[in-house]
Amino acid sequence: MSLLPGMAASTRVSIPEAGAYISAYAVGVVVGAPLIAVCAARWARKILLFALLALALVGYIGSAMAWDSISLLVARFISGLPHGAFYGVASLVAAAMVPECRKARAIGFVMLGLAAANVVGVPLATWIGQDWGWRAAFFAVAIGCVFTAIMMHFFVPSVATNAESSPASELQGLKRPMVWLTLAIASIGFGGMFAVYSYITPTLTEVAGFSEQQVPLALAIWGLGMVFGNLVGGWLADCALVPSIFGMLAWNAIFLGLFSIAVSSRPLTFVVLFLIGNGFALVPALQARLMKVAGSAQTLAATLNHSAFNISNAVGATLGGLAIARGMGWAATGWVGSALAIGGLGLMVLSTFRVKSTLRSSDKRVRRGCVITEGASPTD
Repeated sequence: MSLLPGMAASTRVSIPEAGAYISAYAVGVVVGAPLIAVCAARWARKILLFALLALALVGYIGSAMAWDSISLLVARFISGLPHGAFYGVASLVAAAMVPECRKARAIGFVMLGLAAANVVGVPLATWIGQDWGWRAAFFAVAIGCVFTAIMMHFFVPSVATNAESSPASELQGLKRPMVWLTLAIASIGFGGMFAVYSYITPTLTEVAGFSEQQVPLALAIWGLGMVFGNLVGGWLADCALVPSIFGMLAWNAIFLGLFSIAVSSRPLTFVVLFLIGNGFALVPALQARLMKVAGSAQTLAATLNHSAFNISNAVGATLGGLAIARGMGWAATGWVGSALAIGGLGLMVLSTFRVKSTLRSSDKRVRRGCVITEGASPTD
């Protein structure tokens, strides 16, 4: 996002039109995650991770070498294709390396990269882009892909794919209502954070009275909150997964709403931004929840989580923008975010009632002497 002005100038489009470069990446994530998960269902997971890094490398080098707006749009789309699949498969590999009681924390460590990017990666890419041009920033990410592959070779063990995994078995996961409900919780419940984040710079400068030079500090504090929340969220999810998701959605509803009030005070704004960042704890918890309810469709479920979060990005940014356009003010994005988190809570309540209803139905069938199909679960 911070590179958009230079990209727009180089490709001779307006900055609003250049926003399509961000959208192209997001579309790549949404399309690539399920497509790759199904097509590569039988691949060894470490090999698949290398292939996804190679695809990202092609996308970022293509972005750096793009000669017009069309070629840059295509390159950004390619760059987004491996995103969801990489984080999803990496989560599966991490979870396979630890005991059952530590799986959510292992997923949290993988997601820590997303949180740390807001503290280190965004300022670093912005600095490179300002001093060396936006193409140099994309080349730097491409080099990062190479270093990631080297580290993966030495430090990530080979994890066998489920012998029963196939494109057909992965697609079977889409028949599970609990999978769709969990994806809906991610798409709606996390959208609040994007409603605020998408318009955070003008909100801080126009309402809180920050200078543009102070905005990176505020974003870094938000990022530190994300790192802390990510680590705590994995631990909480291992202790009590469903109550943790309820608690995190409620946390987001409270502090996103509080942002609309606190933004008039700079000291309070710093505090609330850190607490909003803690809401990132929802990410590893929902990833663990999806893997739990997906049955044999583990790869598809793990990757679809990132498609859902990109949908939440679009939902939050759109609704936040509508609130601003209707004259409600920059700070209104906090109320929008709170409403979306409450919507996620409602979906989580529905999910819980469905589990209880299924358990009662299963219990009745057992009492009547019916045979329950092997492999079925109460979360189906």
